[in-house]
Parts: sequence; C-alpha cells; structure tokens
Amino acid sequence: MNFSQITAISVGLVSVAVGIGIPAFYESQIDNASKRDNTQPCFPCSGSGAQRCRFCEGTGSVTVDLGGGEKEVSPCINCDSAGSLTCTTCQGSGIQPRYLDRREFKDDD
Repeated sequence: MNFSQITAISVGLVSVAVGIGIPAFYESQIDNASKRDNTQPCFPCSGSGAQRCRFCEGTGSVTVDLGGGEKEVSPCINCDSAGSLTCTTCQGSGIQPRYLDRREFKDDD
C-alpha cells in the first residue's frame, strides 16, 4: 500500500465516523434539551399569555368618527370587547416555545 491509498482509506473512515457522529451528537442534545424545564417568558406577550387587541388598542370598543362632530362607539368584534387576545406565539401559556416546538413538520411525499 502506498501513501495515497492509506490517505484515501483514512479519509473514508473519518468521513463515515463524522457522518454517524454528528447526527448522534445532535440527537443527544435534542433529548437533553427536552428534559430541561422551559421557563423563558414569551417575548411577544411578556409572559402574560395575552396580547393587546390591535383593532381597539386594548379598550374593548371601537370609535368611528362619522363627521360633523358625531362619533359612533361600538364593541370590538375582533376581541369580543375583552381588549386582549390569546398570544399566538405561546398559545396563552406565557412560556416561549422552544425552536423545534414552533415548527410544523410535514411529509410532502
């Protein structure tokens, strides 16, 4: 065996080891992360689980200027006059979901 053959075999063995080792490492990291408690507060709702309604700006009612000094106040239909909505990021839990928890995996085959 000459040097180039030994080098080629060595590179092949290292490639196989890396091809098996890297996925195994990431799989163990994912398993370890799922075992730890997630206590990071949700960023969009600051951990409250609710976000202010954008239509009524948290008041629960919408005011429409009819002109001539007349205004019409009606209940907000977006939030049912509550002034807030359940946070869509954390689904109301107040805890920021982990990266992989936010992804939806679909098999498109």
